Amino acid sequence: MKIRIINGPNLNLLGKREPEIYGGHSFEDYFKELQAKFKNIELSYIQSNVEGELITHIQEADTTCDGVILNAAAYTHTSVGIGDAVAAIGIPVIEVHISNTFGREEFRHQSFISKYAKGVILGFGLQSYDLAIQSFL
Repeated sequence: MKIRIINGPNLNLLGKREPEIYGGHSFEDYFKELQAKFKNIELSYIQSNVEGELITHIQEADTTCDGVILNAAAYTHTSVGIGDAVAAIGIPVIEVHISNTFGREEFRHQSFISKYAKGVILGFGLQSYDLAIQSFL
């Protein structure tokens, strides 16, 4: 099984950015933990701050992966294009958020992705990615 994790804007700052919300670990370190835990799954990971690049990676995953774990970050609440990309592909997408977006600012309560996702996992910190991987098993 091949799963691609796609992270959106500012998630390259995990471990530095607002640790009270996002924790103190970098995603790169956490990704190594996921690879060690799920040795029977081929995990790949990309991060981009650019909306169009995220759309391209979602589309590419459709022909190279069995599923996507997508944390589109702030683009979740603003990007019709990312929502359309998720709707257009034939593999399941799990929408993930580190924080509980419903416990934050009102604009974060809307997602252009959720309607097309297989499921949504939020509020469990980095463990949200672990839970998303388990949902594919």
